[in-house]
Amino acid sequence: MKTWSQDRLRDLGALLRHNWHWWWKRRLRVADWCYALFTLPFSGLMMLAGTATGPGLLATPFDMGMALVDDPRSAVLAGFLAYALPGTLASVTMLWRRSRPAWLMVAGLLMLVLYGNPVPLMVGLYSYPAHFSDRTPLVGWFTVSLLSLGALYHSTPVGFVVLAVFYLVVPVIGGLWIGTRRQLIDRLKERAERLEREQHMLAEQAIGAERTRIAREMHDVVAHRVSLMVLHAGGLEVSTADPRTVEAAGLIRTTGREALSELRGILGVLRDEDTDTAPTAPQPVLGDLERLVAEWRGAGMRVRWEKTGRVRPLPVSVQRTAYRIVQEGLTNAAKHATGAPVEVWLHHGEDRLEVEVANDPATAPVHAPPRSGFGLTGLRERVVLAGGELSSGVCPDGGWRLRAILPVGEDTAPDANSSEAEEEGTDGDPHAPGR
Repeated sequence: MKTWSQDRLRDLGALLRHNWHWWWKRRLRVADWCYALFTLPFSGLMMLAGTATGPGLLATPFDMGMALVDDPRSAVLAGFLAYALPGTLASVTMLWRRSRPAWLMVAGLLMLVLYGNPVPLMVGLYSYPAHFSDRTPLVGWFTVSLLSLGALYHSTPVGFVVLAVFYLVVPVIGGLWIGTRRQLIDRLKERAERLEREQHMLAEQAIGAERTRIAREMHDVVAHRVSLMVLHAGGLEVSTADPRTVEAAGLIRTTGREALSELRGILGVLRDEDTDTAPTAPQPVLGDLERLVAEWRGAGMRVRWEKTGRVRPLPVSVQRTAYRIVQEGLTNAAKHATGAPVEVWLHHGEDRLEVEVANDPATAPVHAPPRSGFGLTGLRERVVLAGGELSSGVCPDGGWRLRAILPVGEDTAPDANSSEAEEEGTDGDPHAPGR
């Protein structure tokens, strides 16, 4: 019941927002119709008053014409043609007050001169400065209106001044205030947008400067020392006569050069502000696992490599993720369990690929090198993006195991909670919990 009420309230809120946006986009058009319709009765009353007792130019001709009309139908027709039709046409011009203001101004002047009706002219004098920034036509229309009003109401100066202020000055001042306020708001919006663009530009410049700084620091801290390590390894390979030492030095030199090559690509990305991709060599896949295992064996690690299941072509992203899992597992075993045997197991299932790296307990106290703390975190994020599950922890015998399940079917969408997944689907898994 509570969920149903919440859904109804949410739908009602969405409907209200939709209607509000619809009305807000059409508010000016609605205002045009309101001006045209709501001023029509007042315009008709002013026309009657202007021709009956006011100074309208049609007052005398209208009285003479009405005296000659005896038929009521003819009187109604004459009244329609003399009042209803011109007043309606003058109100219709208010629909184009924002696009064709001259029409409303001309209609307003005719209504004022012929009928003594100032309503359309007042709307025009208000609308023009409210929606147009060019003040030159406004001065012209105001001058013509003032002269027309003076020609009609020239008997008493006080009456002329009062009517000029009420009919002409007040609408113009109101329109100027609205127009100035609208222009101020538009300029403030433009300024806010410009400041936002400038902030984005400054942020991009700051990001570029930070990328350059990071690249410089990585080059100074890492690349120089790796290069020094490669040079020493090359010197050791040339100067020693022990075959095992020559082999180990050659492996160190090759690994260091590969690390420098990958680091050069990363530094290129950090220094190049126009790209986010590195022009590096192809990323490693499952076919490179044997070479990876051979390199660690050459470094003295006892690695047992096993593959089970029916091997078939896999997506490149899955192969790359599996490679990084094995690489991270071997690296952690070398740092935290030096000298312990390591088992690497790769099982090709029907709809998934299972990867496991497990090591026995360390045979001696190990002084691990400094750690960043982001290895398993980044690996877990990579596995989650691939739609898989990753688990790691201490084995019952004191060793450590890293295990991942990667889907290889059509549905590989990541699960938001897969990072906290427990070990499942261990049927036929010789490395299940309790090994």
